[in-house]
Amino acid sequence: MTKSENKSSEARALERVADAAREVQAASIALEAHFSDGASHAPTTLELARFAAAMQELKDAREAFDALLIERKAKGAE
Repeated sequence: MTKSENKSSEARALERVADAAREVQAASIALEAHFSDGASHAPTTLELARFAAAMQELKDAREAFDALLIERKAKGAE
């Protein structure tokens, strides 16, 4: 893999983490509305599922990014 391809894969992995973090934030804001002052109804199953899926994607994206960095570091040590 060339240096430019490494940067490209790292950029894509970092973009995935950023996108996942934005989705977690959006899902969190949607849930917060249910727990704010005097909210009268609980979050829907869909809202809770969205938040759970967003958190899982963020976890997966971060793990993939970390694995990519570890692989890059290992190749650099060779």
